[in-house]
Amino acid sequence: MTVPDPRLRRLADRLAGQGDHAHESSPSVDHTEAAVTLVLRASDDLEVLLIKRAQSERDPWSGHIALPGGRRDPGDSDLTRTAIRETSEETGVELEESGWSLGRLARVEPSHPRLPPITITPYVFGVPERIQASVNSKEVDQVLWLPLAVLLDPDTLGTTTIQLPEGAADFPCYTVGNHSVWGLTFRILSEFSGLAGGL
Repeated sequence: MTVPDPRLRRLADRLAGQGDHAHESSPSVDHTEAAVTLVLRASDDLEVLLIKRAQSERDPWSGHIALPGGRRDPGDSDLTRTAIRETSEETGVELEESGWSLGRLARVEPSHPRLPPITITPYVFGVPERIQASVNSKEVDQVLWLPLAVLLDPDTLGTTTIQLPEGAADFPCYTVGNHSVWGLTFRILSEFSGLAGGL
């Protein structure tokens, strides 16, 4: 499918310019595979789709600002399918019908030993300006569109103090309104920001 927006075409070229990720090591055999989706809406100012995860004692990322996504199901033919399915289930955005696949970013894994062993592959999709997102799952508390210009603004960068079992620790973050975007989502968006300037 041809990508009509020139900014998204440039982004796809930049993602392709990173190579095929052949240098990446394979996920550890004891790691769960998962995918997240970085959805860009082709409005006047490109916008990134984020979710706020619902509060849940069973979710290690409970209440966090995150990208749509989740664990690979046995029925998923590949991780791209996981990304498409999870985005639909969580936000109602149907990437198979309305999205343009632009590429992917490097896999990430949690750096803290208390988090579950999981390998996450981020996929990048574009969608038309008309696309709306909504809370479509009990796992999601809120959806929000973040203007790319805000993400790229150096003033958005900061630190946040997180209470961990072993005590408080400071982490780099993006400050978005009343929300702090940190951890794995921060790492993924940081890599993306390095590619998205000047689109």
